[in-house]
This record gives sequence, structure tokens and C-alpha cells, in this order.
Amino acid sequence: MHKLGFLLFILLPAAAADWAALFSGKNLDGWESVGDGVWTVTRDGTLVGQRASRAVKQAWLYTRQEFREFDLSLEYWTRLSGNSGVSIRDTSRGKWACGDQWVADKTPSHIGYEIQIWMGDEKTPYPSGSVYLFAKAKSGVQIPNDWNKLEIESRDAVIRVKVNGQPVAEHPGDPRRSKTGPIGLQLHDAASLVMFRNIRIREIRKP
Repeated sequence: MHKLGFLLFILLPAAAADWAALFSGKNLDGWESVGDGVWTVTRDGTLVGQRASRAVKQAWLYTRQEFREFDLSLEYWTRLSGNSGVSIRDTSRGKWACGDQWVADKTPSHIGYEIQIWMGDEKTPYPSGSVYLFAKAKSGVQIPNDWNKLEIESRDAVIRVKVNGQPVAEHPGDPRRSKTGPIGLQLHDAASLVMFRNIRIREIRKP
């Protein structure tokens, strides 16, 4: 490659693809369930997650596809005191978080990253939008008992989170953890009830 061309290749910014729907609003094509979660799609195109048993372990719904650098946008609703989350870069796909294989320090938040969804007291160490275990989100942004918008900017060198359009958390990530993995939606416990809609992704591709 010519020297000038090589320099231009290095200096050109990464290009963002068009936004694409991760969830069709019709079915769960492209997703796989891990654990005892019951995931259904309502007639208006809302994804509803509930639990099939009183098991204390987690349940997850993962994209079959894996992603590296991307922007993710979705809306969520959960019940009062509801506990959920969105995982990124979780190469385990919940293997040790569900059922009899439970290992506390190998759940998705320990393998990849979990962006917290919490509809309880915002005095919690990690309110909605937090990069769980790494960065506490700014509180007072989430709308109680209503739909909220969550945006995740995942880059190799940084993870940024917005709730309802406001930046709430940022962290460079752990250099020992993978840069690539699926997108996961969490049912944290047996009482979980959470809904998602308008799940979209925009991949960032380097020239």
C-alpha cells in the first residue's frame, strides 16, 4: 500500500452502519433462551419476559449473533422493585448463571458487562444505567413505572450509557475481558417481569 494511502487508512474514523432491528416485534428469530425464562411477543410487538419456576438463579435471552463495537438502543419496562439488565460481551452466554451450574463469580456481569435495570430505591449501589460492578449511574433520570430508553455505546476502549437521552455512566472496561460477545436480556430472579421494545443496533465498522 502507498504510504499516503496507509496513513489515510489509519486516520479514517470508523464508519457506523445503518440501524438494524435486533428484535422483529413478531417472533424470537435470532435469539436463544438460557434458563427457565418464558419469553413471549404480544400482539403490539412487545417482548415480555417472565419466569417459569421459583428458581433463584437467573435466566437470559441472547442474540445468536455476536458483536464488537456498536451502539445499542432499546426501551424497557419492569415492575416495582424489578431487577433486570442488558449484558454485552458475555462469552459464557449465561452458562454459570442459570440452573444447576450456578457459579456466583462467573455470572455474565463477571464474564462480560451488565448494564443494570433496577426499578427500586435509587439509593442502591447500582441504579439503572450502571455498568454493574464497575460504574454507578447518575440517579434521578429513570421514569418510575413507565417505559424508559436505554442506550449503550460499546467501543473497545470505553462503554458509555444513557438513560432517557442523558449520559449516566462510563467505564473503559477491564482489559482482561473480551471485546466481543452477544447481547443478553436478563430475568434476574423468580419474581422477574420485564418488557422490551424497539431493540436496535448500529454496528461500527473500521475501514
